[in-house]
Amino acid sequence: MRAIRALAVVLGLALIGGCAHAGATPSAFPGEVPAVRTAPAAAAPPEQPAQVPAAPPTTTPAPATTATTAATTAAPVTTAPRTAPPRTAVVAGLAAGTPCKATVAACVQLSTKKAWLVRDGKAVYGPVPITSGRPGWRTPPGTFAVTFKNINHKSSLFNNAPMPYSVFFNGGIAFHQGSLSVQSHGCIHLSKAAAQTFFSSLSKGSVVQVVA
Repeated sequence: MRAIRALAVVLGLALIGGCAHAGATPSAFPGEVPAVRTAPAAAAPPEQPAQVPAAPPTTTPAPATTATTAATTAAPVTTAPRTAPPRTAVVAGLAAGTPCKATVAACVQLSTKKAWLVRDGKAVYGPVPITSGRPGWRTPPGTFAVTFKNINHKSSLFNNAPMPYSVFFNGGIAFHQGSLSVQSHGCIHLSKAAAQTFFSSLSKGSVVQVVA
């Protein structure tokens, strides 16, 4: 038995010696795992600073421009309210366009043989032609008031002579339709159209002025 063990040791040593050929790396001790040769690590490239991606440009919005308009506070202008003169206002003095006062309703001028209707201080109708009283029957000047009207009057003094559209203002003297070529017995003769207008425009109490 001892001889067999001795033989085995001899054979083991021979095998170990025969297996050690070029390129093999024997272990220092039987059964030890041979060291693994590793290639030297390549030198690491110098460390580069981390590339931080550039932040996108930040556009700061311009502050909103608030147009501040200074409110101009003007002092309130006080204007007096316009008041139109009343339609019935009478202009002092003469009625415009006539020789009579502004307060009358009818005007007669004997020298020029003209007559007017007056309202609100001015002539609104005329002048229209007239004839007045003949000698001995002259129409007296003065200021009078209408006493009555009669559209189909007939003269009680002159044989029922027709006096259409009569407007009496001085006793028996009246405006009425009559001849513009023949003088009267004191009345104011008017054309038919004028007599109708005077009759419709004048009323009891209307002021009539007769001037020379």
